[in-house]
Amino acid sequence: MTVSPGRRLVAVTACVSGVAHTYMAAERLEKLCQQEKWSIKIETQGALGIENALTLEDVHRADAVLLITDIELSGAERFINCRYVQSGISAFLREPQKVMSAVRKLLCAPQDTHIILG
Repeated sequence: MTVSPGRRLVAVTACVSGVAHTYMAAERLEKLCQQEKWSIKIETQGALGIENALTLEDVHRADAVLLITDIELSGAERFINCRYVQSGISAFLREPQKVMSAVRKLLCAPQDTHIILG
């Protein structure tokens, strides 16, 4: 399956302590999306609160959403009608390609498709 470059993704990363893993996951996502030639905007929900907040327009314009989190997200209702992949932060950091593979599948799926990974 081929997915055209130029896809637009948004993501939220959040971990229990709101420190290291939140930002490590965001950095890893940025690098992976650069390799795929996808644009991404990442909201972090960490110890400093919500940074780089996603607007409703960002969410609506996105081809897919990544929810990389170990906690209840603030504003999770924004993503109910979106295609999204949800993964725990530790699982993502251990096996980022599993998440990226799910994103590739998701890009060809109906709008309300949700893929939940471990």
